Amino acid sequence: MNSGTIKVALADDHRIVRQGLRLVLEQALDFELAGEAADGLAAVDLVREHNPHVLVVDLMLPRLHGLEVVKQVTREFKNTKALVLSMYSDEPFVMEALRNGASGYLLKDCDSEEFLKAIRAVHAGKKYLSEVLADRALTGYLEHPGKSQLDVYDTLTNRERTVLQLAAEGLSSTKIAAKLFISPRTAETHRANLMRKLALSSQTDLVRFAIRKGIIPA
Repeated sequence: MNSGTIKVALADDHRIVRQGLRLVLEQALDFELAGEAADGLAAVDLVREHNPHVLVVDLMLPRLHGLEVVKQVTREFKNTKALVLSMYSDEPFVMEALRNGASGYLLKDCDSEEFLKAIRAVHAGKKYLSEVLADRALTGYLEHPGKSQLDVYDTLTNRERTVLQLAAEGLSSTKIAAKLFISPRTAETHRANLMRKLALSSQTDLVRFAIRKGIIPA
């Protein structure tokens, strides 16, 4: 890899999407594929192992939501920029991605030229939004990111956020435990703690909160 090459990692749970993105990167001379991940936890491990310049990440990832991946990666690995590539154009998704540290938000209906342009932009330290997203509200947030108030969601631990996503997807404590390799009792404890912190009293409340935060689609 020469000094001008941009190392890119891909995180998407659809193999055909990753294959398409890989082909686009391989056709450009200034990119190198650092690796691929099919779920959120694997994406964080991928960044930890290969230290890419840019992580292209979908939001709806299994095991760990894309928003949490972005937050962990941008906090723990300062040399890696996060570029969200999503089918969701809803403002809550975009705003949460930006608040969590994403340097860009690109819609999946973009063409290959814009895809590469966005990667180059975030690698250069710039912010990038798909044109349809770059309205006044989002631009205002990018210019004044410190004005947002503390979100109670920020009080959750990484494990509680993972349990929140899985519970919102309808998984029982037993199934959550199996996915995370913990005991059902521990999974239930995490669930009880996050419900208490978020002041939620039912599964319906939990699902509504997850939709509002962009953790699961409506």
